[in-house]
Amino acid sequence: MRVKEGSFLWYLYLDKIYCLLSARNVKALLEYFRLLDVHRQNSLNDVLFYHFLRYVTNLKPREIRMVFDMLDCNAVGEIGFEEFYLLVCILLSHQNHLEEQFMYCHPRHVFRLLDINGEQRISTTNFRTYKFLFNIKKEHLKEFFYGFGSTDDRRLNYKEFKIYTIFANDKFKERQRREREKQEKRNKFKSQIKKIMYQIAVSRRFLKTS
Repeated sequence: MRVKEGSFLWYLYLDKIYCLLSARNVKALLEYFRLLDVHRQNSLNDVLFYHFLRYVTNLKPREIRMVFDMLDCNAVGEIGFEEFYLLVCILLSHQNHLEEQFMYCHPRHVFRLLDINGEQRISTTNFRTYKFLFNIKKEHLKEFFYGFGSTDDRRLNYKEFKIYTIFANDKFKERQRREREKQEKRNKFKSQIKKIMYQIAVSRRFLKTS
């Protein structure tokens, strides 16, 4: 999933620590929501929601319907601004590869969304269903379930899910650390090459003049 370049969401800034929009961005998003709300109901129905996501993302029609049903947890056939704002933060966190950080910062919201049947438990099936939104790694799930020794039915309650978000975020930070180290090594190597090339050039000029 990606946010389409040039769309309204493309120009919003998501804080990389808390995965929330600034007050100015929230105000702009509210005005945008009001423009979409052509029926002046302070909500978006499934048709308006569908065309909004088709315009700003590359989500497939089936995925858009799944997202709407996920947000419309009360089955009223519409979503309000709070759900709309939550969705935008999810989309931007995915766009900026901050899915683990988002789940870590907002575990209660994510758990409620993934708890499709309202059973206060979520299974690996729930994770797989919305993988396109949260980019939940299959290998992380296996490692977590094996290491944590969760319940026999392989379903997480909220407390266990919160532990999973900490686990996933730690993995994310570890990947970031390794990537920084690799980049530092590459930069150091490039710097050494430049230094050697400079020394060779100086030596050649010296030989020519001597």
